[in-house]
Amino acid sequence: MSLVYTQVSKNNRKTWLFMILVFAILIGLGWFLSWVYNSPAILILAVIFSIVMNVASYWYSDKIVLALARAKPIEKKDNPELYRIIENLTIAAGLPMPKVYITPDMAPNAFATGRDKEHAAVAVTQGLLAIMNKDELEGVLAHELSHIGNKDMLVSTVVVVAVGVISLLADFFLRLSFWGGGRRSNDRNSGAQLTFIIGIAGAILAPIAATLIQFAISRRRESLADASASLLTRYPEGLARALEKIVSNPYPMNHPSSATAHLYFANPFKADRPTGEKKTPFFVKIFMTHPPLEERIKALREMSV
Repeated sequence: MSLVYTQVSKNNRKTWLFMILVFAILIGLGWFLSWVYNSPAILILAVIFSIVMNVASYWYSDKIVLALARAKPIEKKDNPELYRIIENLTIAAGLPMPKVYITPDMAPNAFATGRDKEHAAVAVTQGLLAIMNKDELEGVLAHELSHIGNKDMLVSTVVVVAVGVISLLADFFLRLSFWGGGRRSNDRNSGAQLTFIIGIAGAILAPIAATLIQFAISRRRESLADASASLLTRYPEGLARALEKIVSNPYPMNHPSSATAHLYFANPFKADRPTGEKKTPFFVKIFMTHPPLEERIKALREMSV
């Protein structure tokens, strides 16, 4: 189990490095905007607007996600076994009891949402309850509770804010570039022209790079939750078998959303399913919100040894 603790620590360090890189992109793009247009007030207003917009969505994100999933709240009398499993896991993890929801989807999946552990919710699909035995269901729920315990919601929100600001500034800069203007627009020396061209290229690539970083952080959070769930249940095989059942499941999600795909236990678009190759190609992997399922299963089986 010492290897699991090492992996958790390693994933945390890499995640924070990715977040620093996102903010470095933001600072670089902001500096270039202020240099070109000599108007730091524009940057300040854009940052304030984006933060206010994203913080507001953060406070209501759980309600939005649950509504999109058509999730219905349940009480202990509605599904005693599900409730008991969550109660036992929250006691073991030292977490408050989250609200419990069930969605009518027949694709086996689950997600956790909420701004912190005191305002958390766990939702499972009808399909998950239909095909999982107790050990497998416990593994999936431990994974989702680990997201709450690891404060993944806070980290994800910080990254979303950064990506939103970068996209906003990049779009603003490109629009002004097409309209013309800026204190450097009439400068004909080659150095200034080259800097301006590099700035435009950076404005185009920055949102793409920030989004890829967001995907990378999401993948590492999933790997961390798998490791944390294994520590919580002391039975990685249960979670591995749950993933194997999801691999072979034929049902697609009824109403998948790209905005919430990263919250689910498995990618609702089935983009994390095995490709038929021994290893998922790197170019494919960087556009995934979840690690490939075969990699998750392999890592869990290694924890069982």
